[in-house]
Amino acid sequence: MTLLEVNGAHVHYESTGEGPETIVFAHGLLWSGEMYAAQVAEFSKRYRCITFDFRGQGRTPVTPAGYDMDTLAGDAIALIETLGVAPVHFAGLSMGGFVAMRVAARRPDLVRSLILLETSAGPEPPEKVPRYKLLGAVGRWLGYGLVAGQVMPIMFGKTYMHDPARAQERDGWRARLIGNDRVGIERALAGVINRAPVEAELANITAPTLVIVGDEDVATPLDKAEAIRDGVGGSTLVVIPHAGHSATIEEPEAVNAAIEAFLDSVSAAMPVPQTP
Repeated sequence: MTLLEVNGAHVHYESTGEGPETIVFAHGLLWSGEMYAAQVAEFSKRYRCITFDFRGQGRTPVTPAGYDMDTLAGDAIALIETLGVAPVHFAGLSMGGFVAMRVAARRPDLVRSLILLETSAGPEPPEKVPRYKLLGAVGRWLGYGLVAGQVMPIMFGKTYMHDPARAQERDGWRARLIGNDRVGIERALAGVINRAPVEAELANITAPTLVIVGDEDVATPLDKAEAIRDGVGGSTLVVIPHAGHSATIEEPEAVNAAIEAFLDSVSAAMPVPQTP
């Protein structure tokens, strides 16, 4: 297990592939860098791909504090700087997107391009907060096995959830959900629920930006993606059919195609300087 000490935390990360450019992938709540397995398998053929786990999730140990989005953005910034890979293509899904927008707006020198998946620049919708708090409390004290049946349809779209051919795959993600560190997830969930909005910072994002959303996403639906698209000048929005809140898992080929087309356009417009 590779742990990197950054910003007062020991963050687990993995580096795969080689190339003149680097993609950093930031995962969504409840998961880990594993949710980008299909993207790493594809893009590590010509990029260095770095996945990392946020505090208290995946293989990053629980910390006493530091689960707010500003601190997590500081963790991501410190990781990029410590590894010496800037400027990077930064991809963030859901919670990873909350972090990615902060990094791109506040440290544009570190971000060559920005890929935002299934995320929102606004605060958590007030009508959803009580339910999420209840699910989190039950999971923390009684175990996530009791709430997995309610959480999975939030994390995945109806097509994926009802596909009999993917039952074993779903079981694997359900097992990951149940196996989460209860304390880590309680603190991470609080960070997500209590996050401050960043709509006012979208105008500060100057990197080429791709916004991706699944047409079955119930957690951060299309209107959230459209608001980001409208707030980031020159950004592009791609809707992934038959995908929910975890499009990288549900429809990996479509997500990869959208990312590849975007990265190719970035490279054409902004060629990487060649080392003499």
